Amino acid sequence: MISEQLQTQLTQHGITVSGEIELREALEARAGTYTLIKLAPWPARRWKCHYRLLIGDSIYDAQSPSEAYAMAILALLENTQV
Repeated sequence: MISEQLQTQLTQHGITVSGEIELREALEARAGTYTLIKLAPWPARRWKCHYRLLIGDSIYDAQSPSEAYAMAILALLENTQV
């Protein structure tokens, strides 16, 4: 589940899905390759996140895979419109 704020931002770009699988598929449609890493306990405590998503030179730290996918999609959409 993603935050209401993140969902609102996605909706403004025409993305109404919020489930992990749907968000992953939406990301795959927009990004050539990406890496999702589930962090071990000690890095998770250090960086205060459980997942890290990498796309090119960009890093997105999140509490869930859904949140990581949503953050990456937003970043890709906002970079596209500039």
